[in-house]
Amino acid sequence: MSSKEQALSIFIVDDEPPARNRLRDVLNDCSEKLPLQVVGEASNGSEALEKLMKMPVDIVLLDIRMPQMDGIELSQHLLKLPKPPVIIFTTAYDEYAIKAFELHAVDYLLKPIRMARLFEALTRARGAVPVKNEVLQELAIEPRKNLSSHERGKIYLIPIGQVLYLRAELKYITVRTAEREYLIEESLSALEKEFSERFVRIHRNCLVAKEAIEGFVRGGEDSAESAGWMVKLKGLNELLAISRRQQHIVKEFG
Repeated sequence: MSSKEQALSIFIVDDEPPARNRLRDVLNDCSEKLPLQVVGEASNGSEALEKLMKMPVDIVLLDIRMPQMDGIELSQHLLKLPKPPVIIFTTAYDEYAIKAFELHAVDYLLKPIRMARLFEALTRARGAVPVKNEVLQELAIEPRKNLSSHERGKIYLIPIGQVLYLRAELKYITVRTAEREYLIEESLSALEKEFSERFVRIHRNCLVAKEAIEGFVRGGEDSAESAGWMVKLKGLNELLAISRRQQHIVKEFG
């Protein structure tokens, strides 16, 4: 196998052009010792996701602090790619991030990035596996701004502000917006914990957006599980059943 075939493909994500240029320079220095190729770059998370869907790479050098979508969130979406890349985070000194990364053995580089440290990280990354989603969830500093759904080879970002409800069905979660439904594979209880400020549980299998609640109506069967109350959400024709255990929300939001 030739050195060209063995070359690591690397993608850079940073919202600051000088930081991306600096990385390219240091990577160029590393290339004298390690076969590598910078195949692209992006200035934000959405642009990076769009490009990386079309271009599988070995390693992503990823800034943590970026507007609109931080590096931790982007990493979670990248895990849905058929062949997720290995992530090496880059950061200006951030005490919280460094402690968290070291605790979970996640690789990071401190800015300004030095050649020796980058070379070490790239060498280690050759045999590494992508970080698990559970670890990324623990590293997250704030809730994601988007959920993501993998459909027919494409990853769709779903802005959390557009989500009306999340409903567990078998091993999937149905994510409902005013326009359509998406399916994601996540835990409803984990979503409830992450987005506790935005959603309220109305049933053991359903969370609704607090801001989307339009009102409550009597309907459905008053069974052991149902309180006979249904919630009406803005922009949606269907009514969602409220369980007996959660009927207190009728008073709280009514």
